[in-house]
Amino acid sequence: MLYKITNGSVSYGADTVLERIDFQIKDREKIAIVGRNGCGKTTLLKAITGEVIMEEGTGDQTFSVIKADNPQIGYLKQIAFDNEEESLIEEIKKVFRPLIETEEKIARLTEELEKQPDDKKIKTYSTLCERYEIEGGYTYKKEYSTMIKKFGFTEDDKKKPLNSFSGGERTKIAFIKLLLSKPDILLLDEPTNHLDVENIEWLEDYLKNYKSAVVIVSHDRMFLNKIVGKIYEIEYGETNCYHGNYSDFERQKRENHIRQQKDHDLWRAEVERLTKLIERFRYKATKARMVQSKIKQLERMKTVDAPDRYDLKPFKAYFTPSSESSNIVLSVSGLKVGFDRPLADITLEVLKNDKLAVIGPNGTGKSTFLKTLMGIIPALGGEFRFGANVKIGYFDQQMAHYVSQKTVLEDFQDAFPSYDLTAARSALGSFLFSGEDVFKIVSELSGGERVRLALLKIFGKRPNVLILDEPTNHMDIVGKETLENMLSEFTGTVIFVSHDRYFVNKIARSLLVFDGKKTEFIRSTYEEFEENRKSDNLNNPTPSKTSEKNTELSKKDIKRDKKTFSTPLKDRSKKEKRLIKLNELINDCEKKLALFNEQMNLPEVYSDYVKINEIQKNISSVQNNLDGYYSEWLEISTELENSSE
Repeated sequence: MLYKITNGSVSYGADTVLERIDFQIKDREKIAIVGRNGCGKTTLLKAITGEVIMEEGTGDQTFSVIKADNPQIGYLKQIAFDNEEESLIEEIKKVFRPLIETEEKIARLTEELEKQPDDKKIKTYSTLCERYEIEGGYTYKKEYSTMIKKFGFTEDDKKKPLNSFSGGERTKIAFIKLLLSKPDILLLDEPTNHLDVENIEWLEDYLKNYKSAVVIVSHDRMFLNKIVGKIYEIEYGETNCYHGNYSDFERQKRENHIRQQKDHDLWRAEVERLTKLIERFRYKATKARMVQSKIKQLERMKTVDAPDRYDLKPFKAYFTPSSESSNIVLSVSGLKVGFDRPLADITLEVLKNDKLAVIGPNGTGKSTFLKTLMGIIPALGGEFRFGANVKIGYFDQQMAHYVSQKTVLEDFQDAFPSYDLTAARSALGSFLFSGEDVFKIVSELSGGERVRLALLKIFGKRPNVLILDEPTNHMDIVGKETLENMLSEFTGTVIFVSHDRYFVNKIARSLLVFDGKKTEFIRSTYEEFEENRKSDNLNNPTPSKTSEKNTELSKKDIKRDKKTFSTPLKDRSKKEKRLIKLNELINDCEKKLALFNEQMNLPEVYSDYVKINEIQKNISSVQNNLDGYYSEWLEISTELENSSE
């Protein structure tokens, strides 16, 4: 046992976030912490590091925190580098400073021994070499080089200063340092953020083989399925432990729910039986002893709560399209999507009732494709056509940032004026806006709540085609599972972009795969696609360096033969257009940041840590985009200035 909390609690002022925590980490265990948004998962990680103070909980046992041999705990708390002018590789090498110092000592001793052999120095040299080997001196360079590459950085990136990277890239650099430091307990809060599928798959293998304990907070269920062997769920401030991966947890949770319902039904039936018996014979002297016995039996009976006590209530909506579309919903032929240049060339046909997932790395054109279909961005070439009687419901990622000073009820009734108060509250209740929740101001909702409201308004119009761009962002696992069930049962057509592999696998029956070079339409599930991809990789191993060089040479020869029709004037025009677009994007980001900062100063927000956390995440996301836009703007501006000299 490395670490153990018994009956712990955490409070922020008058608000108790965690009220009875029993949590244990053993050597080499891979553990997940799951629960609804705002339930206290990140708070528990901070409690383990000592960043927040724990107190006595509401349980029967005495509160205690036990650490075995004072384990080193690694947690990615904030992005801060000592010297922003240092390069990426210099920052990474700081993890291996003791090894590098040993390396330097060995080099100095080698020079001294070459000049003048000495028994004492030879012994010191031998000891240093032995320690160097044990501590990984002959493998650490390969280890950090591999990790840098797997996190998407190039050889050129290694030499760049830290202040030239975006917020997301800086997070990845700090994450690399954390992994390379190899703490006894590795705490990871949403580690798959900012990572593409290829990076995530590599990280899965790395963590599975990690030789110490790992504790993960993540909404990526496939990621958890492949790594963890134990799950702690936080509900109502308490922890419940389940053994197995996420699928095992789901099964056990379902079984517990059924068992709890049966036990509750039996308890209620027995209470009713005893109560009727007592009432029937209460006033009969001959039955007085029996009545007293039953009263005592009833008093001794332990209450069995109904399973509704547990946090299983998801949002729901049973909806069907108001009309059927034609059999061919969408035809796409040679469609080129992008801004100043094509990101992808797409040809496909979507049929009625298809469930099509659009997948691939960031920046390859997935969301741009959906925006092109919706007419938000003009096509750069080719054509597409929707079939007859197609009625579209479109969800955009920006809907999670929708602001309004109206209440949830007012906002919904504006969208559906024909709904009376009862119908409106019933619809909102089906999406977990019940009681006083309907009087919340829309601008004060969390990202997940705004997504729910947006989806309800989309579904309420009863479209027969849903086009959804990352609908599960900001959602907790229960929300994702419910949306999966809704979309699986939806009798219309669904076209959606998602990075959530579990979500994609549950819904999609066909895939549009973007890889940055081409797009491929595949009629298969994600699981089948993964199996085929792995099989192809085994059958077609990576070519040798010699063959790679030959391929590169042949490509160069081809490029020499091809004529290029680009001119300096055309290049300059493209860059100037991109600068105009970047200025618009920068202004948009700065407006959003100003709005978020205003929200942070509202009394109802700065006293609510959950809302503060949500807004800070939004600020971080927008800031990441802004950093990237600024870097690109500076690069293009410099190029234009240099070309005009």
